Amino acid sequence: MYKYEEEHYKFDNIKDKIYPWVRQRLYDHSALNGKNLSEKEIPVIGFAGDLYIIFAIKRGEEIYEVLKDQMLPPDYDVLELYHTACENLVRDVEFVIGNTWYGGFGILADGIHEASSLCFKHIWQVCVDKLKDDLVLAVPSKDTVLFVPASNETAVEKLKEHVEGAYDAEKDPISKNLYLFSQTRKELTEYEA
Repeated sequence: MYKYEEEHYKFDNIKDKIYPWVRQRLYDHSALNGKNLSEKEIPVIGFAGDLYIIFAIKRGEEIYEVLKDQMLPPDYDVLELYHTACENLVRDVEFVIGNTWYGGFGILADGIHEASSLCFKHIWQVCVDKLKDDLVLAVPSKDTVLFVPASNETAVEKLKEHVEGAYDAEKDPISKNLYLFSQTRKELTEYEA
């Protein structure tokens, strides 16, 4: 019997419990099987710059298992999987925008999926429309997404400082890099100062 044929992994049984996770390195200490992952064994999508999307199955209140290839039928489509995971995220997680003390903003959710907010262009489009500026974003950890208006140089510098501290304090850090959401291109790319 293949793993994807087991009741615990049948796609129909897990499809509504799969979520996209944004990562730079392929590991997550908090996941049941999140250590020492490789692109050969898990479905991965290149995302923005050095970021990737991996997938996690919710197994309990705050218990997740990284989805591995052998858990999926051989004919699965990774883009369909991504869309399914994003639909689950929209259904189950509420994203709220909060303020920082230095003129920036942060995404608040459930302490697990904040970084996954990067998957939703509409969030970032609403923000650039309201601020009438490009955004500089940071995702130092899975529970921390910060952004500032790109034209506010002081806020960008404070964001860099905030990212250093948040990244260094995290057991499973994501990235110290900054990203840009452009008003005109409507896409997330690496930020070049």
